[in-house]
Order: sequence, then C-alpha cells, then structure tokens
Amino acid sequence: MSRITRRKFVGMGACLALVTNAASHAQAVRPAASFPRPSRAARALMRDAIDIHTHLDPDSFGPHSNQAARALDVIDMVRRVRSAGMRGFVIKQHYDQTAQLAYLVRKEVPNVEVFGMLCSNRAVGGLNPEAVHHFAEIIGGHGRIVSMPTWDAENYVRQSRNPTRAAVPVARDGVLLPETIAVIEAIAHAQVRDSGAKLALATGHISAEEALLVIREAKRQGIERIVATHAIGHPINMSMAQMKEAASLGAYIEFVAGFLSGARASFTVQQYYDAIREIGPAHVIFSSDGGQMNRPFPDDLIAQAAHQLHELGLSTGELRTMMVDNPAALLGLPQRLS
Repeated sequence: MSRITRRKFVGMGACLALVTNAASHAQAVRPAASFPRPSRAARALMRDAIDIHTHLDPDSFGPHSNQAARALDVIDMVRRVRSAGMRGFVIKQHYDQTAQLAYLVRKEVPNVEVFGMLCSNRAVGGLNPEAVHHFAEIIGGHGRIVSMPTWDAENYVRQSRNPTRAAVPVARDGVLLPETIAVIEAIAHAQVRDSGAKLALATGHISAEEALLVIREAKRQGIERIVATHAIGHPINMSMAQMKEAASLGAYIEFVAGFLSGARASFTVQQYYDAIREIGPAHVIFSSDGGQMNRPFPDDLIAQAAHQLHELGLSTGELRTMMVDNPAALLGLPQRLS
C-alpha cells in the first residue's frame, strides 16, 4: 500500500470513528431518552405487539419538509422492539416508501417483523399506481400498507400553516377522482414479491367524508384490509357515527398514543377509553404515531397509554386484540397464540 493510499485509508478510518462517536453521543443525549420509562406492568402489555405507525430516520428534516426531527432511526427502533418483546413495527415516512428500509433492517436485526408503508404524497407522484406496483415488488416482500395522501392531502393542507401550497386531491363534490380509483385498483391487484401477501390500505390525512368514500371503493374492489388513520384526531376528526360506519364497512379504526402525550395531546385517556368502548376493541388498532424528537419513544408511548387504558377497565385480552391481533390481521400475518 502506498503512503498516499495508506494516509487516505487512515484518514477515512478516523472520519468514520468520529462519525460513529458523534452518532453514539447524539443517541445518548436525544431528548426522548429522558422521559420517564413505563412501569414493568406497562411494559408487560407490549408482548407480541405490532406498532403500525412509527416515524423514523433516515428521513428528511428542514424548512422545506417542515417535518419534526426524528428521535431514533430504524436500527434503534428494531433493537427497542426486540428488547420490549414486541413482534414488529411498520416504518412510516410521509415522503418515501419504506419497503427497502424494512428489508435492510431485517438483515441487521433478525427475528423482528419490520414492514414498509407508501404514502401517496407529491414526492412519489401523488396518486400514482406505478409507485404502488414498485412498492409491492421490492425484494423481500415487506411492503404492506399503501396510504392515501397524508401531509399533501387537501384536507391536511387546508388546516396547515401554509394552506395555499400544492396538494393531492382525492375527490371533488363527493365523488372520488379517477386517479384515486386507479390507485385503489392498484392496491387491490398488486402482487407483493416474495410473500404472496396482499396490500392493505390506510386512509391517511384525507377528510372524514373522503375517507368513507375511499373505504367504500376499496371494499367494492375487494380490498379486505383497511385502516382509518388516527380517525378520531387531527386532521381527520371523524365523528363517532363516522367511525362506526367505517368499522361496519370492515375498516380498523386507528387510535394513536401520540394524541395522549405532550404538545400533541388532544384527548384524555378517558375520552379514548369511552370511544374504544363504543366502537369495540375488535375494530380498533392501537399504535404510537411516535418517533419524533422531544417525545417518548414509540414503544414507551404505547406501553404507558395502554397501561392507563387498562387501569380504566380495558382487559389485557382487549388490549391484545388492539395491539397484537388486529395489527397482525391488517398486515396479513398469522396470529400468535397468547
């Protein structure tokens, strides 16, 4: 090895060491790590749970995307999930599909079931059937959920700090647009590589009325696995009657622990408990919508909220239905015996 080559090699090693040390330090001081840890009883509720809604790095952050910085990355999360005794999680990113990340993280930390999601925002062409087929055909077959628009949904943009920016419409005058129907058709017929699984559909951040239109069309096209994305909260704000209608059509109603914690707290645990009781745990999925900086880690969010719901009267069996059985069914996974 020449002196110049050797010098380059040593220099690269020093840079890698610095990056590694900096990353380790950043992980150690991330604000989310400073939140109180759930009790042992709360953590015990996490056994075999699947979180279908985690926001994780590598993701974008900056003045153009306006996303919150992420407190942990996919490798951090898979290690936490394994330590918690959970079964797995879904990586959600507003601007990218994440089937590729799911494939890579499974290689790094095996025996945890990690899945990808595609959100139909402008970065992937909006309501784009080609993006759906690409997502389904990524090696490994870990793509599982295709979402209607989230941060670029007209309903979300109207309620945002920049209500005039470009959006992705799904309906006009109470009728789904042809491109919406085309994407639903792609979800219904896409062949998921290496697995034989069928894709699930999430309603994203479209309005409550639009979500019901999408769910009806999805059922008409034969899609069996549907979730109404954090239907009770911002920016969807479904009424109880609308959530019940979605459930009657076969959709799972997602409740997220993130709406019970910190600056995003929009509901009390009692309000969640009452709503879940009225809808019925058989129709509910309980997830985190976590991973942002300055908030508890996703598994801690769910554990703490689940324990509070348990103290109000939800049984361990009902919690298992919402956190283990229903997420597995949504993802097309075999059920695990308790």
